[in-house]
Amino acid sequence: MALDADNKGLIQAIWTPIAAHADQYGAEALYRMFLSSPQTKTYFPNFDLHKDSPDIRAHGKKVFDALTKAAQHLDNIEGALSNLSDLHAFDLRVDPGNFTILAHHILVTIAIHHPDKFDSLTHQALDKFLAAVGCALTSKYR
Repeated sequence: MALDADNKGLIQAIWTPIAAHADQYGAEALYRMFLSSPQTKTYFPNFDLHKDSPDIRAHGKKVFDALTKAAQHLDNIEGALSNLSDLHAFDLRVDPGNFTILAHHILVTIAIHHPDKFDSLTHQALDKFLAAVGCALTSKYR
């Protein structure tokens, strides 16, 4: 999934304010995912899955920190997330469909917190970005 210059500019413009709230937005997106897709909870058997739990906040921050790293390497997302791809493919064996589910909830969370910046072009750019991240994370499943 190639991001053009316009996509990259839109992603970089919105990502700075998003990154400043990594734990909050990450926790919110994960919590939304767990509520709407309970099957995703199976990868977190020892987590406290209540809203704003320390487990959800910490993992949400990890998710958004990884997305921040990807946003800083838009020309090489797969390389930037290579170690994370190894972890998900070989150790955790996460169902690749879960990345799409989480991407949806990330978009919803961003739209809620940044409605003034979340126009249709930014929505499209972020959707492409999250799809590219999902492709990078599942690239080693083959």
